[in-house]
Amino acid sequence: MSYKSTFIAHNSSSHNFGIVSTFRYYPISSAYIVPMFNLSTILEDSSRRYPAKAAFTYLDTVLNYQQLNAAANQVANGLIEKGIQPGDKVAISCLNLPYFPIIYFGILKAGAIVVPLSVLLKENEIAYHLTDSDAKAYFCFNGTEDLPMGQMGFSGFNRVSTCAYFFLIMPEPDGPSAIEGAETFGALINEQPVTIDTYPTEASDTAVIVYTSGTTGQPKGAELTHINLFLNGDVSVRLCSTNADDVQLIVLPLFHIFAMVVLMIAGIYKGAHSILLPRFDAAASLALMEKHKVTIFAGVPTMYWGMVNCNLKGFDLKSISRSLKVAVCGGASLPLQILKDFKDKYEVPILEGYGMSEGSPVVTFNQLDIGCKPGSVGTPVWGVEVKLVGPDGEEVPIGEKGELLFRGHNVMKGYYQRQQATTESIKNGWMHSGDIAVKDEDGFFYIVDRTKDMIIRGGLNVYPREVEEVMIKNPAVSLVAIIGVPDEKMGEEIKAFVVLKDAHIEENELISWTKSQIADYKYPRQIEFVDSLPMSATGKILKKELRKLI
Repeated sequence: MSYKSTFIAHNSSSHNFGIVSTFRYYPISSAYIVPMFNLSTILEDSSRRYPAKAAFTYLDTVLNYQQLNAAANQVANGLIEKGIQPGDKVAISCLNLPYFPIIYFGILKAGAIVVPLSVLLKENEIAYHLTDSDAKAYFCFNGTEDLPMGQMGFSGFNRVSTCAYFFLIMPEPDGPSAIEGAETFGALINEQPVTIDTYPTEASDTAVIVYTSGTTGQPKGAELTHINLFLNGDVSVRLCSTNADDVQLIVLPLFHIFAMVVLMIAGIYKGAHSILLPRFDAAASLALMEKHKVTIFAGVPTMYWGMVNCNLKGFDLKSISRSLKVAVCGGASLPLQILKDFKDKYEVPILEGYGMSEGSPVVTFNQLDIGCKPGSVGTPVWGVEVKLVGPDGEEVPIGEKGELLFRGHNVMKGYYQRQQATTESIKNGWMHSGDIAVKDEDGFFYIVDRTKDMIIRGGLNVYPREVEEVMIKNPAVSLVAIIGVPDEKMGEEIKAFVVLKDAHIEENELISWTKSQIADYKYPRQIEFVDSLPMSATGKILKKELRKLI
């Protein structure tokens, strides 16, 4: 993949201000003032400080900060020429490729709002997200033979009349479109200026809408502001001691809030070099860590499990260990045995934290300057308060379970167009996480349970209600209940208890059918056919009784 033919390196910028000076203030009224800040400032600043320094590397393609900023400017100019207005939503489905940060920051520079979508979504899911977010444009990578994202995305786009533009991202930016009728990303930016006067958003304006789900099963968009993301990126810099000499391996998906903030935003902010890997493979990850002398790695438990259990023959573990200064884990609880095995093999401790999309995402973390405790998710990060409350809303004593609440600069603006859900989740400034935790006498938090039935499979959230609503559409299915079951590799695996109608269907047939209807990480790998499901007097399925059967 080569970017040189399209993304022109440029030595100048229409901006002459740095990070601090962009927090400009202007009067709204005589009563108060509002800060102007656009998150893309971090890219503009690094492109001035480190113009020739590598920003992102994918295979043999190296994009420096000057080229990255110029390409983002071309995207912004292209969108504005199409009629995209400040505040419009623009969706993107893209693997971990240099295209993602280019488009992400191009959208922000135009004053628009980024709507990152999972690359695993199917046609009907894509149509839902485009509709729900009011997206006006959609960038979608063409994909691969095994993952035909482009065709899936174009089909979903064509079902949404309110989304006006579709841009197909081809592996080569100046290559022809692989889908008839689909305009390419390359065509959008062709001959666009490489400079722009970035739109002066307010710090409190929505920058990104990240989709998450609740017990209703319908994904809802968490609105994160420019200042939410900047301050959480700054927190991530503090936690990882990120600087311009660092090399990050980004294998966590960039469409996910974890990698987006802790790695991409923090890395660009400090001028770090990020190595992109679209799909996790333990051997490939270790090879890149050794080759590029990676200093920062972030992953989910299944990734660390893979790095501990893969064939390490041929790798220079001493070299990897000498370079690696920080290993971060999030997304799910990390088994203590994996933590121990990783430290034994790589001589680097894994630092765990806790977060959620609604928290931009980092809430607590094992911080080196405060102290770390294996098995805990650490202490509240800078600028964030955390407390545990009981059903009565009162704070619980140390050592007792309570729902985790937090407040601070990281709390989302709200759920897009869902005022009731926002009001139920944010009360008096406190975000109600729905997770149950305990706090020890030293102020360290431990996640022990969940008030929701959410399943975390390989670090990705799976919401049972959403899967159940898909499966029950099968003509053979009468009733279905989804639960998570323990799994050594994935942390949790998805199991379906199914009551059939008179029709007959084989387990593998129903699994395949469900897989065709929903993202690959969501479909059940195990199905048990039962005559009935345990229910309460009110007709609620008692999933705790199903868990007893495991």
